Amino acid sequence: MSSDALPDDPETLKAMLLAERVQNERLRQIIKELQRHRFGRRAETLPEDQMLLGLEDVEQAEADHAAETDDASPLERQARAHKRRINRGALPAHLPRIEIVVDIEDKTCPCCHGELHRIGEDKSERLDIVPAQFRVLVTRRPKYACRACEDGVVQAPAPARLIEGGLPTEATVAQVLVSKYADHLPLYRQAQIYARQGIDLDRSTLADWHLRPLHERLLLRLRELPRLFADETTAPVLDPGRGRTKTGQLWAYAADDRPWGGSDPPGIAYVYAPDRKAERPIAHLEGFKGILQVDGYAGYRKLAEGGDVRLAFCWSHVRRGFYELATPGPSPIASEALEHIAALYAVEKDIRGRGADERRTVRQQKSQPLVDALEPWLRAKLGLISQKSKLAEAIRYALSRWEGLTRFIDDGRIELDNNTVERSIRPIALNRKNALFAGSDGGAEHWATIASLIETCKLNDVDPLAYLTDVLTRIVNGHPNSDIDQLLPWAYRKQDLRAVA
Repeated sequence: MSSDALPDDPETLKAMLLAERVQNERLRQIIKELQRHRFGRRAETLPEDQMLLGLEDVEQAEADHAAETDDASPLERQARAHKRRINRGALPAHLPRIEIVVDIEDKTCPCCHGELHRIGEDKSERLDIVPAQFRVLVTRRPKYACRACEDGVVQAPAPARLIEGGLPTEATVAQVLVSKYADHLPLYRQAQIYARQGIDLDRSTLADWHLRPLHERLLLRLRELPRLFADETTAPVLDPGRGRTKTGQLWAYAADDRPWGGSDPPGIAYVYAPDRKAERPIAHLEGFKGILQVDGYAGYRKLAEGGDVRLAFCWSHVRRGFYELATPGPSPIASEALEHIAALYAVEKDIRGRGADERRTVRQQKSQPLVDALEPWLRAKLGLISQKSKLAEAIRYALSRWEGLTRFIDDGRIELDNNTVERSIRPIALNRKNALFAGSDGGAEHWATIASLIETCKLNDVDPLAYLTDVLTRIVNGHPNSDIDQLLPWAYRKQDLRAVA
């Protein structure tokens, strides 16, 4: 705007200047956020896998430096080695032991030449590994015929196979699935490993149609529970018609009552959908009645309109909005808001693992005054700042969800945040990073099926490889569908499946 076009009224000029400053401040905040997104950390904390990689490098460098500069005596080194053995603990008892006896050749006394007698022994253990080895299971079915009559040939029926005419056993299929969906090793990389042994890995090895009824049953069992967590993440899917990928969604529905000692087993079910419409969770959670803990996505509110579902919102998402403002530079209001939220988390830390009734009592005593003070404080600060600022957005985000944010106070079974399901999203993100995209909508549905079973195994401390091997074997041998609950991951919690794997 040219100087000639500016108004002469001082009050009007002040108002224009103030509006310009507000707009500039908002633009500066957006630029800072983009810079932090582009050049800074992508989240409030480093991803666990990235942190572990960094720690590995530090520990290895430290060990190398200690070895190079170690001038200790042999006796001191022996003492340190003994201490390391004590600290590391015993190796798992279920591992097979191969004993090697290191004995003296001459068992006569070097002084009097009498016979030495054994008075004890020193025993140590080290972890050894046998590289993966392929083997071929040869099935022979003898044929019999009677010389006295012509009733034909008698022969045992052929054992059922997971894949008709296929070469892999159930254990091989389970290994490929776990490597892809639990260890995030894409199929083409596995194919390279198999090729070194002269094996051509057939892509049909990953066929999942046998496991889909289990996935459906898992989701149904979760819908029967009175409390669930829900979240969603993107799932890039190849779109051959356009020669590029499209963005689908993997919805995640989780249950975990361990923080308050509940009896229901933990579980997670992923469901693929081609979009993020509100109709998706409504369809996925048909029949669900209870508390659904979610982030701020507006689509979940339609699910609660019927009255059967009550939403509990996530304080971690509220905190994130203020954190993004306080991190780049001074922001007194955002920093003070973080202090208020930290006080709520301090209460939660003290009551984690206690029963639901005790958690409710403590929350009503300690958390209730905190939220009672926080709400009017937020409203007062909102009246002092520009309504177009990022800070105003963060405050409105919290106030517009206040009922769901404070629902945890009167129910000790509700968590303060949605981190339970967000943790279950991380393996999906790792697989997405390594595999880049699913090959089709069907491939994404397959991804959801296998990931649901594997991640539920992890939540229940069940070995996914042993579980899938046993389940596939049972299915092939005609396990009745009426007993499908026996094949869900939490049914294996007290079973020792190591021999199967």
